[in-house]
Amino acid sequence: MGIGTLKIPTRIDQITPLLRSIGGNKEFESENRIQDLLIDNGHRLDLLYKVGLKAASTQEVSKLVEDMVSMSRQVLGAEAASVLLLDEKGQYLFFECTDGETAQSLKQLKISVNRGVAGWVVRHREPLIINDVSTDERFYPELDEATGFITRCVLCAPLTTRTSVMGAIEVLNKVDGSDFEASDLELLVSLASTAAISIENARLHQIVLDGYKRTVSALAAAIDAKDPYTCGHSQRVRDYVIMAGNMLSLDSDAMIELEYAGVLHDIGKIGIVESTLCKPGYLQPDEWITIRDHPAIGAVILRDIPFLEEARELVLYHHERFDGSGYPNRLKKDDIPLGSRLIAVADAFDTMVTDRAYRPAPGVEFALDELYRCSGTQFCPTAVEAFITAFQETLPKFSSVTPRTLRHKRSNTIL
Repeated sequence: MGIGTLKIPTRIDQITPLLRSIGGNKEFESENRIQDLLIDNGHRLDLLYKVGLKAASTQEVSKLVEDMVSMSRQVLGAEAASVLLLDEKGQYLFFECTDGETAQSLKQLKISVNRGVAGWVVRHREPLIINDVSTDERFYPELDEATGFITRCVLCAPLTTRTSVMGAIEVLNKVDGSDFEASDLELLVSLASTAAISIENARLHQIVLDGYKRTVSALAAAIDAKDPYTCGHSQRVRDYVIMAGNMLSLDSDAMIELEYAGVLHDIGKIGIVESTLCKPGYLQPDEWITIRDHPAIGAVILRDIPFLEEARELVLYHHERFDGSGYPNRLKKDDIPLGSRLIAVADAFDTMVTDRAYRPAPGVEFALDELYRCSGTQFCPTAVEAFITAFQETLPKFSSVTPRTLRHKRSNTIL
């Protein structure tokens, strides 16, 4: 048979006879057992593949750990699984994530690193399999007493990087009552290795992200400092757009962009002279032209900052109007990025509920009424509805406020 005609078996019903022909019937178990083993190994390989995908795509530690714990418990056929992480001083282990009946009660506990199976694994940096915890002094029964869970057997592997150990992953009790096997521990060790590296990378990413956020907040504070009437405006707009974005269930990347753009939406005002920016009366036409330049100025300022590339577009278009009468490009409806539409609503609301040099604050009820009155013209109806719903849920004292226009427009507002 030439190489070009070689057929490689891919289905279980093709592989099983091949295994028999190689090893003989006496050296193999029944056909059903062989198929079970192949399916089980396929599930394990699939788990490692999925964990690898999660590790490459997830930057949030809690979500990454949650997914890994859930998948490992399911594939190993266990009753419960947990990831325990060391505190900053390395003295205690706390449950970062648990998957099982006692999840909530375990999250309230912390364990000395000198106690329990996980503590032993962390101290010795070695995996451990115990199929009868009643005969092993390393088991810490107080945890079962605190939660009401009955532990029979344990798999545990350390979460280690090249330089440190950060905790352990633990799997408890086979659902079918059988013992854990060496192959189960090998799978958990592989999972722990991937998890440790991924958690470390996610933590480093979060440190960098926190640094970005502090820098962005400092820039926003510099803008607000130019006008005593707008002190805190940028931070409030950021909070409002995050609130509305959550109401629309935007993904994590979109929420990060929205947070940056919300706090930096007025960054361009840093290039506007204070005599115009802080004028205590109404602006003249030429002064309005100057003020209307601030979105474009902001976009130029952010142009060469890579991590603000997406936020830059939201800043540029946050004064566009839903009916196409805004600036700088007279975009309309869905041509305006959703983030910009949300910022427009939040910006207008905060302007209406705070005092300005040229007038006192009209108040919350007036502001809500104006948002609904201008829904579909100045503002995007989806953005208005998301903002007001989130605002009333966040501040229950305003939940009964019904703007005058709401009585007439709600039936015409489509999300």
